[in-house]
Amino acid sequence: MNLSAPFIRRPVATLLLSLAILLLGALSFGLLPVSPLPKMDFPAITVEASLAGASPQIMASTVATPLERALGGIAGISEMTSRNSQGSTRIIILFDIGRDIDAAAREVQAAISEARTLLPSGMRSMPTYRKVNPSQAPIMVLSLTSKVLDKGQLYDVASTIVAQKLSQVDGVGEVQVGGSSLPAVRIELEPRLLDQYGIALDEVRQAIAAANVRRPKGDVEDALRHWQVQANDQLERAADYRPLVIRYQNDGPVRLSDVAQVHDGVEDRYNSGFYNDKDAVLLIVNRQAGANIIETIAEIRARLPALREVIPASVELEVAMDRSPVIRATLHEAERTLLIAVGLVILVVLAFLGHWRAALIPALAVPVSLVGSFAVMYLWGFSLNNLSLMALIIATGLVVDDAIVVLENIARHVEDGEPPLAAALKGSREVGFTLLSMNLSLVVVFLSMLFMGGIVERLFREFSITLAVAILISLLVSLTLTPMLCARWLKPETEARAPSRLGRFASGLQARVMAGYARSLDWALAHSTLMLFGLLATIALNVYLYVAVPKTFLPQQDTGQLIGFVRGDDGLSFQVMQPKLQAYRRALLADPAVQSVAGFIGGKGGISNAMVIVRLKPIAERGLSAQQVIDRLRKSLPKVPGGQLFLMADQDLQFGGRQGRSSENEYVLLSSDLELLRIWLPKVREAMAALPQLTDIDANQGEGAQQIRLVVDRETAKRLGVDMDMVTAVLNNAFSQRQISTIYDDLNQYQVVMEIDPRYAQSPEALDMVQLITDGGLRVPLSAFSHWERSLEEDRVQHQGQFAAENIGYSIAPGHSAVEANQAIQQAVARVGLPTDVQGQLGGTGGALLQAQKAQPLMILGALLVVYIVLGILYESYVHPLTILSTLPSAGVGALLAIELVGDQFSLISLLGLFLLIGVVKKNAILMIDLALQLERHARLGPEESIRRACLLRFRPILMTTLSAILGALPLLLDTAEGAEMRRPLGLAIVGGLVLSQLLTLYSTPVVYLFFDRLRHRFNRWRGVRSDAALDTSL
Repeated sequence: MNLSAPFIRRPVATLLLSLAILLLGALSFGLLPVSPLPKMDFPAITVEASLAGASPQIMASTVATPLERALGGIAGISEMTSRNSQGSTRIIILFDIGRDIDAAAREVQAAISEARTLLPSGMRSMPTYRKVNPSQAPIMVLSLTSKVLDKGQLYDVASTIVAQKLSQVDGVGEVQVGGSSLPAVRIELEPRLLDQYGIALDEVRQAIAAANVRRPKGDVEDALRHWQVQANDQLERAADYRPLVIRYQNDGPVRLSDVAQVHDGVEDRYNSGFYNDKDAVLLIVNRQAGANIIETIAEIRARLPALREVIPASVELEVAMDRSPVIRATLHEAERTLLIAVGLVILVVLAFLGHWRAALIPALAVPVSLVGSFAVMYLWGFSLNNLSLMALIIATGLVVDDAIVVLENIARHVEDGEPPLAAALKGSREVGFTLLSMNLSLVVVFLSMLFMGGIVERLFREFSITLAVAILISLLVSLTLTPMLCARWLKPETEARAPSRLGRFASGLQARVMAGYARSLDWALAHSTLMLFGLLATIALNVYLYVAVPKTFLPQQDTGQLIGFVRGDDGLSFQVMQPKLQAYRRALLADPAVQSVAGFIGGKGGISNAMVIVRLKPIAERGLSAQQVIDRLRKSLPKVPGGQLFLMADQDLQFGGRQGRSSENEYVLLSSDLELLRIWLPKVREAMAALPQLTDIDANQGEGAQQIRLVVDRETAKRLGVDMDMVTAVLNNAFSQRQISTIYDDLNQYQVVMEIDPRYAQSPEALDMVQLITDGGLRVPLSAFSHWERSLEEDRVQHQGQFAAENIGYSIAPGHSAVEANQAIQQAVARVGLPTDVQGQLGGTGGALLQAQKAQPLMILGALLVVYIVLGILYESYVHPLTILSTLPSAGVGALLAIELVGDQFSLISLLGLFLLIGVVKKNAILMIDLALQLERHARLGPEESIRRACLLRFRPILMTTLSAILGALPLLLDTAEGAEMRRPLGLAIVGGLVLSQLLTLYSTPVVYLFFDRLRHRFNRWRGVRSDAALDTSL
C-alpha cells in the first residue's frame, strides 16, 4: 500500500492542504500568549492575619497555630509554611500540582471559619486569603513620588486609586503596595499629664471610640415629605479630635489636647520605601495564571496616562521595573535563532543536492511543519516561550529529515533512468515504513516526558508536545507534498541543465568522502571485535561521565533584574536601619550595570529587614551576565556594621513557598521544640559557613532580638485590685500603636491610632512610668507589683508543616555546582550530629534538584524502554531494536564530554538534550537497518553485504540529516543575546552528541547488526529452527 499515491496524482489538493496548514498556523500565531517560560502555576493560597502590637511569639501561638491546625486537614497540601513577625502572620499553602485551586480556596475559607473561635478577640478583622502563584516573579513595579504629599498620602493614592485601577487590567492577578501605610489620626499621649488628671489609658480609648461612630440613624416623614436623619458623628481629621472631651473634672472639661499630641500621620510609622534617590511608594504587579505578560504590561502602560490624570498633579507615577523589554528581547532572539536555523538547514540541503529546485522540495517542509505547529499550540493553550520556541528551533533540523529521505530515494530512481512520476510512486512506497519507524519512535521519546510527573512534566510539557506535533506534520508533508513535488520538479539528467560550479564542487566532495567512508567501513567490519569492545567502553564512559559531570537544576536566567534583601542584626531599631539601607542604595546605584533601584523596609517584613529590586541595563550595554554583576557587587559593597545585603538573580521559575528569602537555595531545620531548634541552628550555620562550596550564608544569628519581659507578682497585683487583663490592656494601649477607631471615607477606611508619646517609649525604663487605675479609682504604678528583665527573643517565628522552622539561605560559590553544594551540606550536617528531635532538609532549588536527580536515571531508562518496545513492535524482532539503540551511548558521551569541556553544568535542559538525542541518533540506524533488511529479503544478499551496501546507499541522507540537525541546533549554542543561558545547554548537548555519534555510529551500527545476526542464527540453530533470511523468525 502506498499512502502517497493519491497525493502524488492530485497535486492541486495536496498544495491546498499544505496551504491550509500554513494559513491556520499563521492565524494561530497571532493569538498565542507570550511568556518567558511555560505555564508553571503551582496551586497556592496565602492566608494573612494581623493583630497590632502582638509579638512574633504571640502571633505564632495564638494566630498561626490555630489556623495551621484547621488548614492542615485539607487534602492535597504539599507544603504549608508560615512567617510570624511583629503584628503579622502570613501562611502560604502549596497544593499538589493539578489540584483544583478554586475547590481548595473554598476549603481554605471553611477552615478559617472553623478556627475563628480560637483566634484572639482583639483582632479587628478575620484572616483573609487569596490565590497566588509563588513560582512567578513580578512583571512590573511602579513608583509614586511627590515633593508635596507625604508618604501616607502617597500610599493612599496608590492603594485607593492606582492599585484598584491596575487590578482591573485583564491579566493582572495581584497588586501589592509597599513603602508606607494608610493615613491615620495618631494620638500620642503624655503619661505625666494622664497621671496628673488621674485618667486611665483605657478611658481615653473608650472616649475616642464613643465619639467616632457611624451608624444608621433612620428617617422621619409626614404625609407629604420624607427626611433622612444625619448627624456630625464622624470625626475625620486630627483637628476634629483635639477638642474631644474625655471627662469633666474640677468643674471643667479635660480635652484630648490637654493630655496628648494629636496629628495626622500614618497607621504604621515603621515603614518606608524608595526609588533611586527619592522616597517612594511602590506597587508590585503580579500576573494571573496563563496571562500574556507582554499584552498585560502593554495594557498597563496604555492606562498610565489616564491614571496620571486622576491622581494629584504633584504625584509622579513612574515605571520602576518592567519585565517586557527583556522578555521581548529574549523571544526576539529566539525567533531570530529560529530563522538562522531554517537558513542553515536549507543551505545544507542545497549544498548536497546542488540544484535549487531539488533543494526547495525539502525546504518547503520546514515552514509548513513549523507554522502548522502554532495551530496545535493554540488549541492546547500553549504560549510562545523560551522552551516552545526551542522546540521549534530543534524541529527545524528534524522536520527536514523525512523530506530528505524521500527526496534522496526518489532522486536515486530518477538518476537510474525512471520517469519522475514512476520514481515518486516507487520511492515513496519504499521508504514509507522507514519514515513510520523513524517518526513513531521519535514521537514516543518526546511524549514519554509527559509521564515524568511533577515539575519536570510541567516544565517540558509544551516543549515535548510542540516538537511531537512538528514531527507528525513533517511526516504528513513527507508523504504528501514532498513526493508530489518530486514527481513534477525532478528532471532526468538528460533534461537537466549542466550542473553549476557549486554542484560540481559538492558532487566531487561527496564522491571523495564516500570513497573514504567505504574504505574505513571495510576496516571496521574487518575488526568487528575491536569495534564491539569500543562500544562497551563507550557505555562505561557514559556512566562515569554522568556521575562525574557537575549538575544543577536549571541554568540561571538573566532576567535583567536582581532581588536583594538587607538583613539587620536582631534588635536593631527602624531608625538605625535607615542609614544602613542608604549606604547599600548608594553603592548599588554607583555600579555601571545598574539602571535603577527600588525597595522598601518595614511592614510585614519586619523593621530590620528590607527588600530591594535592582533593574539592570540591557545586556548589550552592561556586557556582563546578572551573576557576574552580583559577583562584582559582592566585592564592592561597603562593609556596613550590623547589616548585610544578599543579592540573587531574579528567576522566572522559583521553588518553595517561603516569602522573604534571600536566596533560591536554603537548608531547613524543623522541630517541635523551638528552644531546641535555637540551640542547634548556630551549630549548623557555622558548619555551613565553613564550606568552600557556599557563600552568602543567611540565617538567624540565634541570639535573638532584645526583648523586655515583664514579670508580674500576681498575688500583689490581686491585692491591689489589678488583674492580668488590665495589665495587658494598658501595655497594648501604650506601646502597640493600637487602632482604636475607624474613620469611614467615600473611597477607603482609615484608623485612629493611639500610643504614648514615642519620646517616653525609647527605653525599658518607660515601663516604670506606666500607671494603672483600678475600678475603684486607685492609681497603681506598674512597678508596684511587677519588675522587668531583659531577654532575647526571635523577631520572627516560622513554621513549616506545623513544626517550628529555621531557614539557612545560601548561594553557591563560583566554581562549584549545586550537586557539590548539596553533598557538602549533607556531610557537614552529618558531622554536626543533629538529635532525632531536629530534622534537616534541603529546600528551594536545592531540594528540587535533589528530587529531580533521583528520578533522572529512571527517566532515561524509561525512555529507552519505550523506544525498544515501539521498535520491537514495528520490526517484529527482539534484536533489531537493540541494534538501533546501540547508537545512543556515543551520543551520550558526546553530550557529556561537551558539557565537561566547556565547563558547563548538567541541568534539566541538558537532560532534555539527551532525550532529543535518543530520538534523533537512532534515525541513522533505522535508515541503515531498514534498507539492509529489505536487501536481505528481496535481493537475497548476505547480512554482511546487505548492511555494507545499506551503509553506503544511506550515507548521503544520513550525512544530510545529521548536518541539518547539527546546524539547526548550532544557533542555540552560539547565541549570546538575551535568554541564551536557557537555550545554550540544549544546543551544547545536541551538537556534542550528534558530532560524536555521527563519527562512531556509521561504523558501530553495522558491526552490531552483524553481531546480533550471528547471535540470532546461533540461537535459532540451538532451538532447531532454520532462519536463512532476515525476520524469518520472531527473534
